[in-house]
Amino acid sequence: MIRIAHLVDDTTAGGVTRYLDFLRQDPQMARIADHQVCVVPRHAPARAGIDADMIVSHLAITWRGLPGLMALRARHSGLPLVHVEHSYSEGFTAANVTHRTRFHHLLRCAYALFDRVVAVSAAQAGWMERRGLVRAQALDVIPPCVDLAPCTALEAPRGPVRVLGAVGRFETQKGFDVLIRAFRSLPDPFLRLALFGEGAARAELETLAAGDPRILFPGFTARPEEAYAACDAIAMPSRWEPYGLVALEANAAGRPVLMSRVDGLKDQAARGNTPVTELSEEAWTDAIARLTEAERPEIDRSLATARPTRDGWARLVEDLLGENEGERLAQTA
Repeated sequence: MIRIAHLVDDTTAGGVTRYLDFLRQDPQMARIADHQVCVVPRHAPARAGIDADMIVSHLAITWRGLPGLMALRARHSGLPLVHVEHSYSEGFTAANVTHRTRFHHLLRCAYALFDRVVAVSAAQAGWMERRGLVRAQALDVIPPCVDLAPCTALEAPRGPVRVLGAVGRFETQKGFDVLIRAFRSLPDPFLRLALFGEGAARAELETLAAGDPRILFPGFTARPEEAYAACDAIAMPSRWEPYGLVALEANAAGRPVLMSRVDGLKDQAARGNTPVTELSEEAWTDAIARLTEAERPEIDRSLATARPTRDGWARLVEDLLGENEGERLAQTA
């Protein structure tokens, strides 16, 4: 059995952790390889004892961490080394990076250490290609996934959208501040906005919502399907979003998504979701009004599946290990 070591430096609850749980536990993924999660020092991953046929980095790339990646490449020069880019995207760069030439140089240096770089969305891959961050032949697109069974088991809501939900960390990235201001501008007393999550911006968001009893903060739930079950539709006003697992889960649950037209969210409109072209209070007020006053958008739940993830990893493993795998494993047994 092929052994793949997935390197992380943080195992707190979040999209990456849930994705790795899927890779480890999904029966079809288990036919591709034995996926093991290895927790490594943030800036010195080469110090960890790694016994695998392929190494996959899920680490955030930084200048401080670059020497550690170089050491990882040197120590495991005979193994395929892959990086999955969870953090950076065109939207992230626009919102957070001042010295973009320097930032792009960092990414080019880091990505060059890997045999393959995996983008989590076609939009992210397009940004990498336009900026010349990675060689085209070394770039793959594999969308992440989680266990969708609890969401697909939910009955799709019927009738007009009355409860709009938002699911995720309470941080600047998610744009929940814009969502609250936009929702408050709507006069309908029967609408509800439920924000599921926790984070550093909670106090700020509660202050923005103060005085509007229609806006609820149910808190974080370890079972996301419970959040989707309580809502008719989901809002994702993200400032950047390399992929956006919430959109995939919401669609699997039969819930339409009102989303920013940014990064990987652009890839997910094909399932029947509604992009909002501008992240402003006015644009989102108008979009929410249209969503709640019109017929519910038809969501193609059949497109919200794990198949692209499984197929992507199968192709990558075959490309990197398939040709001479039997002979190579025999030599190292």
